[in-house]
Amino acid sequence: MSKLAALDDLLAVYKQFHYHQNPQILQRLQQVQAWQKQRMQHTHAAQFSQPQNHLMAEYFLNRIYGGPDFDALAAQIARLMKYVHKAEKLIPDNAIKTGTAGISLAILAVQLDEQVAMQLLKDYPRQIPLTDEMMRLTYQQLNQAEQRLTQLNLLDELGLSLDKYLRSFMVYTAFKMCKGTAHKYHFQVMYDFIQDGFLAMKPLKSAEKFVKDFTAVERQIIAAVHSDHPQPFELTA
Repeated sequence: MSKLAALDDLLAVYKQFHYHQNPQILQRLQQVQAWQKQRMQHTHAAQFSQPQNHLMAEYFLNRIYGGPDFDALAAQIARLMKYVHKAEKLIPDNAIKTGTAGISLAILAVQLDEQVAMQLLKDYPRQIPLTDEMMRLTYQQLNQAEQRLTQLNLLDELGLSLDKYLRSFMVYTAFKMCKGTAHKYHFQVMYDFIQDGFLAMKPLKSAEKFVKDFTAVERQIIAAVHSDHPQPFELTA
């Protein structure tokens, strides 16, 4: 079986998102993603502000939790599947595994946030700006707790993979050698997605610790939302 077969499955999930055909859902989704990013920056301000954590914080906010170029990334994945055997020869196995895990998390984040966007459109006029209370009530109504916890478990696994696979000098050297070919065949967005994972972990002693510190607080927020805490998003690290 192809080492990149999982990307094909992820692409199938991505293509089913409703926002591709509905601009109102897309607009609300973008607002949800912007709110989510701002909320995380507030929640994890102490952790994200530490100099060694800056790049990993950016990786989380702009890659894992919905980056602006995700549609371009998806388009490149679709093209990549036409050259799957060539790509497998060029990209180190461990980079493929870790990159696929990151892309899987990014797609899951979009999937969950799209559900939120669609529920918001049902319950509120689309021109009303998002508030914390609207988001709190929508999270409760959707009851995504189990899915959000699964998301955090997968994120913990990604932290382990970053430490285990991407800290290798040999793996990174082999990956850097692919850069010219990636640009030649117009796969630079996907290359940059994986490279950002390499660069984000370099200043860290442990990517696993960064991720676990992050997910511990996120789990507290999920618990607070579903225990009817009046201000669950004011919890901070």
